[in-house]
Amino acid sequence: MSTITIRPATEADLPAIHGLMFELAVYEKAPEAVAATVEEYREDFRNGLFESHVAEMDGQVIGMTLFYMAYSSWKGKMLYLDDFVVTEECRRFGAGQLLFDAFLEEGRHRGCRLVKWQVLDWNDPALNFYRKNEAIIETEWWNGKKFLF
Repeated sequence: MSTITIRPATEADLPAIHGLMFELAVYEKAPEAVAATVEEYREDFRNGLFESHVAEMDGQVIGMTLFYMAYSSWKGKMLYLDDFVVTEECRRFGAGQLLFDAFLEEGRHRGCRLVKWQVLDWNDPALNFYRKNEAIIETEWWNGKKFLF
């Protein structure tokens, strides 16, 4: 079995990260909702709006987390996990756990009291993964959003 390496993403990884994000959007039955382009990723990455870790196997990016700092008025510093995906053919090799562990460690390193993310209520594999990692899955809060353009 090949070795999986987790590392901070670089600008050169952004096309692969964007591709994985689109793979996740297809899985979540919402590919038409993707509006952000690779070029927007580049600009926003350069401006520090998000960071990412990637999982590499045999020189190929096979997974990623995309996250950014946020703030909880109740808890203080928080790291928000916006996307987390391992390409389908590379699941079950442990890359997801390694990526999640690196994300948690990033939050600890930054002095965050909380890390947070969303998961779809029908995504049983993801729900099982998070429960295995002793995460709290909230069911009483509803998400709100408004598109600005």
